[in-house]
Amino acid sequence: MFKSGSLVSTLFKETEMNNPAEQIIAANKANLEALEGAAKKAFAGAEKLVDLNMTASKAALGESLNHAKAVMSVKTPQEFMSLQTAFFQPLAEKSAAYFQHVQAIATEGSADFTKQIEANMAEAQKAFTASMDQMVKNAPAGSEAAVAAFQSALSQGQKAVETAQATIKKASATAQANFVAASKQTTDLVKKASKV
Repeated sequence: MFKSGSLVSTLFKETEMNNPAEQIIAANKANLEALEGAAKKAFAGAEKLVDLNMTASKAALGESLNHAKAVMSVKTPQEFMSLQTAFFQPLAEKSAAYFQHVQAIATEGSADFTKQIEANMAEAQKAFTASMDQMVKNAPAGSEAAVAAFQSALSQGQKAVETAQATIKKASATAQANFVAASKQTTDLVKKASKV
């Protein structure tokens, strides 16, 4: 009925999964893979910033050269002032749009990175908690007080990490909202100044 190979294999797998060292190694392997994924996302964000900067630089150079050519053909001071006004008015709007793009790229990368880190932290905590539970089950008799103190310290540490994560999320959301408000205010001021 029983195959000795499958029974031994099943027992070995159960022992392996209950081995705290194996669980920690598996968690570290998962964290390394997560770090690789985060690095790839960081490089993708950097590539987006490089593309944005190249596009903005090409556009600025083209506009500057066209403006310089137009200035060379100006015949009156009024024409010069009109040309300068037409060149510099949209510059503030373009700058605000550029910084909004930079902020969007940074926010996107930050959100992806934060989700990845939170997921990995949750998995690592779960693996660590499981290995601690296994160690508690196998603790020698008479060590209950030490084990309880260790579990209490572990619980307090996890609460501190959760509080720090919540604080970082709140600060990030506040910074995002402040940047959006400042960008909108700057754009509105530029539009009002353009109309005057």
